[in-house]
Amino acid sequence: MKIAIRMDDISPAMDWDKFEAFRSLLEEYGIQPLIGVVPDNQDDNLILGREKEEFWKYVRQLQQSGWTVALHGYRHVYTEKKGGLFPLNHFSEFAGVPYGRQKEMLEEGRKILESHGISTDIFMAPAHSYDGNTLKALAQTGFRRITDGFGSRPYRWHGMVFYPISFRLKSSLKKKEGFTTLVVHSNTMDGDDLKRYRGILEGQEVISFGEYLAQQPEERGFLGRFWEYCMAAVKHLLVKFL
Repeated sequence: MKIAIRMDDISPAMDWDKFEAFRSLLEEYGIQPLIGVVPDNQDDNLILGREKEEFWKYVRQLQQSGWTVALHGYRHVYTEKKGGLFPLNHFSEFAGVPYGRQKEMLEEGRKILESHGISTDIFMAPAHSYDGNTLKALAQTGFRRITDGFGSRPYRWHGMVFYPISFRLKSSLKKKEGFTTLVVHSNTMDGDDLKRYRGILEGQEVISFGEYLAQQPEERGFLGRFWEYCMAAVKHLLVKFL
């Protein structure tokens, strides 16, 4: 199975030492990831040091060099205790929020990115939590792709193309066909994590996210989405109680 990489929680005052350590590892293997950029971060948990000077210029340069950018919510503040349509977590910035407000947040987030010369049609939901109103608001604001879901290929549902993430990475994935995404939070990464990621890069077939985006999506219906919802709910319980 081919594995693409996404990096969550990219914001001006994140842990830049850890980010740069992981960036160096990716560059060593020639891998260009997807990065989820928070346009107006208000989450204190993502403020881990001094803000990077010329943050937006830096992100723009990464995009120009081949990295893929996603809109990672709006302010990354969880106001709702909802799991939405993909209940890996039961807290959300979007799921449970009225449609009009979700549309406003997406418009404001996109406007901030575009004011800095960064464009994208990919959405990365904070905490993986989104609902039907999110999908409707995304379509109305020009977003066409979402990095979330489970499966072995990109799929189309409700007018959006989903790029699934990994339920669990293990050595047997190497023998399977298809594609998945490794989710990385560099802010919480330690030395052991970095060694584990190096092992994945050495032992698995890791690709740049742009190659993942180039794959033709399949269609997914109600049964496929129901299966995915159940898998997300099971993973939530496993993480909570194990």
